[in-house]
Amino acid sequence: MGILEKFKSGFKKSASAFTTGLRDIVIKKEIDDKTLDKIEDYLIQSDVGIVSASEIREIISQRKIDPNKDLTDEINNILKNYIISIMKPLENIEFFKKKEKLNATLISGVNGVGKTTTIGKISKILKSNGNKVMLAASDTFRAAAIEQLENWANKVDVQITKSSQGSDPASVAYKAIEEALNNNFNQVLIDTAGRLQNKKNLMEEYKKIANVTKKIDPDAPHDVILVLDATSGQNVINQVEEFNKIIPITGLIMTKLDGTAKGGILLAVAKKYKLPIIALGLGEKEDDLQIFEAEKFAEAFTQIN
Repeated sequence: MGILEKFKSGFKKSASAFTTGLRDIVIKKEIDDKTLDKIEDYLIQSDVGIVSASEIREIISQRKIDPNKDLTDEINNILKNYIISIMKPLENIEFFKKKEKLNATLISGVNGVGKTTTIGKISKILKSNGNKVMLAASDTFRAAAIEQLENWANKVDVQITKSSQGSDPASVAYKAIEEALNNNFNQVLIDTAGRLQNKKNLMEEYKKIANVTKKIDPDAPHDVILVLDATSGQNVINQVEEFNKIIPITGLIMTKLDGTAKGGILLAVAKKYKLPIIALGLGEKEDDLQIFEAEKFAEAFTQIN
């Protein structure tokens, strides 16, 4: 199965729900103001965001649409082109390429987003591109988290630095980077404890991990990736807002896009924050993390080739 097919398969629920809902609205041969209002409301309900919904409504209102063509397909085409225009500048395929020197990446997110699993999948892609990868099990609050990361390290055959449950998370990150430098690794992925963005003490611990990495390299962490769960809907906006205040985010990964009928939330996040989008999680399998490409995302979301 090619990348586009995986995207389409993963997004089938979102695309089917979106197109069906749109077709229920567009029942006339022409689009009047009342229909435009309904389309705008529907876009907002689909989590694409108020700003994007308003802009798409305006584009549709100004576009001369052939009444002899399928209006739903025409609107989906407008949406597809809009998505590409917003998201194309946010692609970052460079993240997965082989690095010439050590690149330390802090990976964060609230509980339940699939963060540790995502780290394992990232590791596989990085390794396939010639990177020598080290994982840091800095989620020391749960023994299960350490074990889960170790299982992924074994599965994709990369190294891991760990400590016992309850150890200082920052010290594990420091040790991992130190070992990586001494053994010519060029990628360190630091797993952090899933934390609620409104818990001050936990966020301070998160900041401490980032600060400790700077003792080895003033430019570290070189990347700060926030993992988001698409099924959380508008709550992800608040997560991006709060995490970005603590340590500036350099990239986003959105998971569980195969399990929601409201994949439009990624468009809302892209429009508001303009942060690079690294990859999308489209399933539980080892190869179900897809490097983000705007055109493939747009085609899959609208199911238009």
